[in-house]
Amino acid sequence: MPERQSSPGEATASSEPESTSNVRDAGGVEHAATPDAKPEGARPAPAPRPSPRPAAPPAPAPEGDENPTVRTVTGRAPSARGANGEHANGHAANGHAAGGHAANGHAAGEAATVRVAAHRPGGSPHPHAEPPEPPGRRPAPPAGEQRPGEAATVVVPAAAPGAAPRGADGATQMLPRTPAPPFAADEPATERIERIPPVAQRGPLPPPEMPTQVDLGPPDGPGGPGGTDGDKGPRRGRKRVLVLSAVVAALGLLYGADLLLGSGTMPRGVTVAGIGVGGLSREDAETKLRAEIGARTSGPIPVTVGDVRGEIDPAAAGLSVDWPSTMDRAGSQPLNPITRITSFFSEREVGVVTIAEPDALAGALEQLGPVVDREPSEGTVRFEGTEPQPVEPRPGQRLDVPAAGEVLKREWANGEVVALPIAELPPTTTSEDVTAAIEQVARPAVAAPITVIGEDDVRGTVDPEVIAAALSFEAENGALAPKLNQQVIQDALAPQMADSEEPARDATFDFSGGRAVVVPSKDGRGVDYEATVAALVEVLGRPAPREVTAVYADKPAEVTTEELEALGNPEVIGEFTTGGFAPDSGINIRRAAELINGTVVQPGEVFSLDKATGPRTAANGYVEAGVIDNGRASRGIAGGASQVSTTLYNAAYFAGMTLLEHKAHSYYISRYPAGREATIATGAIDNKFRNDNPTPIMIRTRWTPTSVTVQIYGQRRYEVTGEFGPRTNPTQPHTVTIPAGEDCHPSNGSPGFTITDTRTRRDIQTGEVTKETFVTKYNPAPRVVCED
Repeated sequence: MPERQSSPGEATASSEPESTSNVRDAGGVEHAATPDAKPEGARPAPAPRPSPRPAAPPAPAPEGDENPTVRTVTGRAPSARGANGEHANGHAANGHAAGGHAANGHAAGEAATVRVAAHRPGGSPHPHAEPPEPPGRRPAPPAGEQRPGEAATVVVPAAAPGAAPRGADGATQMLPRTPAPPFAADEPATERIERIPPVAQRGPLPPPEMPTQVDLGPPDGPGGPGGTDGDKGPRRGRKRVLVLSAVVAALGLLYGADLLLGSGTMPRGVTVAGIGVGGLSREDAETKLRAEIGARTSGPIPVTVGDVRGEIDPAAAGLSVDWPSTMDRAGSQPLNPITRITSFFSEREVGVVTIAEPDALAGALEQLGPVVDREPSEGTVRFEGTEPQPVEPRPGQRLDVPAAGEVLKREWANGEVVALPIAELPPTTTSEDVTAAIEQVARPAVAAPITVIGEDDVRGTVDPEVIAAALSFEAENGALAPKLNQQVIQDALAPQMADSEEPARDATFDFSGGRAVVVPSKDGRGVDYEATVAALVEVLGRPAPREVTAVYADKPAEVTTEELEALGNPEVIGEFTTGGFAPDSGINIRRAAELINGTVVQPGEVFSLDKATGPRTAANGYVEAGVIDNGRASRGIAGGASQVSTTLYNAAYFAGMTLLEHKAHSYYISRYPAGREATIATGAIDNKFRNDNPTPIMIRTRWTPTSVTVQIYGQRRYEVTGEFGPRTNPTQPHTVTIPAGEDCHPSNGSPGFTITDTRTRRDIQTGEVTKETFVTKYNPAPRVVCED
């Protein structure tokens, strides 16, 4: 059979049955080979079990083998590179020797020619051979593979020139035979050496300057004596587990020791109201806290509400410390190990446990309301002469009493200023609304006069100065709407329009003869100023010249002859006078008094002061004046109207009217009788009474620059007396400080108190006596300090 030459990196195997072939090994020696023979019926041998150890170094082959069975495989063995750049000689992964430079010029890395010889039964086993597998334990190997028991003879190529000889002849080295395991004598085994994957062709290497160094590794394998690299993972894992267990055990011991040492003491790092008590016994901690916190809780509590500073008396607010509960809260040792560890580096504030009386606490906080609370201020336009000036909108604020109570209970004992929460009340107008009002209405309105044309060719003129005095703006639907004060316009036009009018006259009583005589009423006709002023508003933004036609209407008398005659022989059954008001407040008092003067209340009819005098706006003749806004001096439209309310309330009180609704001021005002006075607020607070007499009554008012008087005429039914009780439950005022730049009116304040007023009515005809008691509670008016 023709011979096939193997190329580098290619393995050639002979498979012709019953023939011989000449095989040339890597050293150029030609050998005879016979095909493998397998007896019929031979049992397949199990696949060889790879050994974890490297193959033993090659040894010279024994002489005298008879008729060996040879299968030749040619290929490249893996080659290592030494430090000098040469390929290192070592053992291949399958036990074959890795070649360096071949003596015959073959490229380094070419596989050795392998001769496999069959061993006779009874041969001695190789010292590194694997123990045989028990029969039946492994599946038979594929056809053509080596059976256990066959030994391989490895022919190593001749060494490169200058290298030490490897075998006896210096060219070929034979591995010792491995004795076959105990198999049946009639089962010869042939081992197939698998083809080694070819290694990529490398270029020629430069000649080494020094012999190639071959690192064969430790005697027993890559992992060192008795082991491999794969053994290191489990060994390291076991070591880590042991170390981790030791750490956990140590931490557990430390945790237990810390818990034991801390038993009976306050937890480490705990503070109560800013005072450290960690590590102290419960008794020592309580003594320390009582000494330091007790001093704080006996004095006033400094608070801030927005930009206002104030003080609260803890006793008046019903605040005290619950010491047992405070110690229980601070003294429990935490079991959480993380909490115990972090306590070495941090503090934990627990705070005091507070006892609070809800009503007293709310009452103390409400005393701050007069200084803190303010309604939002809408944008508007004011005039300096005839020059419009913008007034920017400003948000209001209100003390959030429930939330402030919770904050005060939590922080009052900390010894620091307590910031109480407020709720902001936004205005409905913006700066843009103010600018639009000036440019579109205010500035054109005072640019020229407005002419009013009446009947009979009577004309009146409204000058820019009058317009500036009467013009104001009110927030409506998120914008600023212009309004004209009807009374200011009427006062300016009435003299000019008088020749076109026939005035009405109300019925009155003439007391000059000693008894009341009715002076009859008379109807009239004249300018309807409400309708005429509305027409003036429509032309304010127009350019000059501007003219408005006056609206006329019948003017019936407000008090008729029939109404006064129904009173019979009237007398003053109730009267009261108050004074002490400022000039601007006097304007509003006069306006309100005018609106109720001459009002007749029929039997069973209810009189409402809010309805009779409202709306109390600039358009209805009221002006800005001093007001008491929640106990704090301020300014507002219709300031002073409450004085008319108080005066009317006392007149109705002594007239025996049935008092239905009234509300005293929150803070006592010294010019009024304590417990017998009434305030008023548009749409919110009213002053109402009912006439339960069998005959009508009439309200008459008299105003002077220093006083206002209200009289009620009618038929007397009751004799009325009033009696005040003592002032009880005094409460002291707080001090509040208003920062510089804020509207501030200093005040010494006044204490709060509770008072009763008992009214006694005796029916003149029947003698029946009825009593009713009214209880009034006044808050203390705060001491107001204005910062410079």
